[in-house]
Amino acid sequence: QVRLVESGGGLVQAGGSLRLSCVTSGHTFTTLIVGWFRQTPGSDREFVAAIRWRGSMTDTLYNSDSMKGRFTISKDSAESTVYLQMDALIPEDTAIYYCAARRGTSITKGRFSYDYWGQGTQVSVST
Repeated sequence: QVRLVESGGGLVQAGGSLRLSCVTSGHTFTTLIVGWFRQTPGSDREFVAAIRWRGSMTDTLYNSDSMKGRFTISKDSAESTVYLQMDALIPEDTAIYYCAARRGTSITKGRFSYDYWGQGTQVSVST
């Protein structure tokens, strides 16, 4: 059973930075896709970014150019932790951020394509 544990959320002023971590365990997939989503009250869970690795190859996908310019998804060398570096944060980035994972080879934005979810970590950006 795949387990995902997020950490790194908190309160930050606008313009600041946070780095979220997602520790993955319990999988032996040759290919794993890990994504970050975020959700605010009353809204659907929104795709932020995803990363796919297979051997030495890595691919990334971002929701938009604006996120790609401020957010960076990466993984550590041991391939067990995925990071989301968030810079130039704005109040609209305030949300619960979730780590998600899926088996397979397709890197996708669709939240229903992800099979495993973490418990979420709160990110709050003040003005």
